[in-house]
Amino acid sequence: MTRRAVAAWVWVHRWSSLVCTVFALLLCLTGLPLIFKDELGPDLKLADTTAAPGTASVDAMVARALAARPGEVVPYLFYDRDHPILKVPTAASMTADPATFHYQVFDTRTGQQIEIPQPNEGFLYVMTRLHLDLFAGVSGTLFLGSMGLLLVIAIVSGVVLYGPFTRRLDFGVVRTGSRRRSWLDLHNLLGIATLAWFGVVGFTGVINTLAAPIELAWQANQLVEMAAQAKPAAGEGRRAAIDDVLRAVRAEVPGMNVMTVAFPGTPFATPSHVAIFLTGNTPITSRILKPALADAATGEIVSVRDMPWYATALFMSQPLHFGDYGGLPLKIIWALLDVVTIVVLISGLYLWGAKRSRREALSETEGRAA
Repeated sequence: MTRRAVAAWVWVHRWSSLVCTVFALLLCLTGLPLIFKDELGPDLKLADTTAAPGTASVDAMVARALAARPGEVVPYLFYDRDHPILKVPTAASMTADPATFHYQVFDTRTGQQIEIPQPNEGFLYVMTRLHLDLFAGVSGTLFLGSMGLLLVIAIVSGVVLYGPFTRRLDFGVVRTGSRRRSWLDLHNLLGIATLAWFGVVGFTGVINTLAAPIELAWQANQLVEMAAQAKPAAGEGRRAAIDDVLRAVRAEVPGMNVMTVAFPGTPFATPSHVAIFLTGNTPITSRILKPALADAATGEIVSVRDMPWYATALFMSQPLHFGDYGGLPLKIIWALLDVVTIVVLISGLYLWGAKRSRREALSETEGRAA
């Protein structure tokens, strides 16, 4: 590689790193507790029972949630992936901001209500919002996505420069005698050692920031097409029991688990349909949603289809980003690599600051000599 090419790559690496490092450091720090969000979450204190999940009446749970919050509505139902519980949020309207939801949690085997802290408050909620959107909504998410893209550029340019800068050194050598040189060698070593993980997490993080545009694209295209497959039944104000809807969708798509139910009037359903989102039972299919639409008046399933490829790419990137698909051992590995990445980012800032201070001191010395 020519000297001019090396200089160009140095410029790209320096400035892409400087612009995104503070935000990348924030993402690493907030992402660390999120790796263990299940372990740090509230103790559900589920009652011991031999009843099968899903045997209690969902309509009864919804009625209890509405009775406890007069004047509010239930826009969604959320099933837990790992526990037999159902989260029933209530809100002022069907299109209310999810941040304003009040959640009530029920055991799906017994229908018993479980008292837990609200999931949209507390330490983990603050860490999640900082990690996802800096409390700035879609604009904050897209901004963090742009920082993630710069991070990917910094990783690629760092790989290109690793060879020219370390060709005369044995791999893993950290030279002594100069603090800046030791930090430089440590920065290069840790950076190349965590290259694959850092690249995967950075790239999947960028994909995750596209969740909002992907949801809008699905609503504008796939949801409209699914609703157009069947004309809703004439039934002014009539609503099928949600228990009947769930039985119908489980019969229509056997072997899959219901994860989310969106009621008519929400952004993920239509005014005349209930939307049900299901997942499979394998480690891979459990991350991919399959949407179904049911006629809100009759409970009949009118459409079932797979998510488009761009939504599937989003779902597959999420477990790779947080490392939550391999149990606690993989989470510990993810956390250790996160800590190493924090050291890489801090050492990069130190090297830039040390070089700048050295340059200023040299200019001052030359000025005095002149």
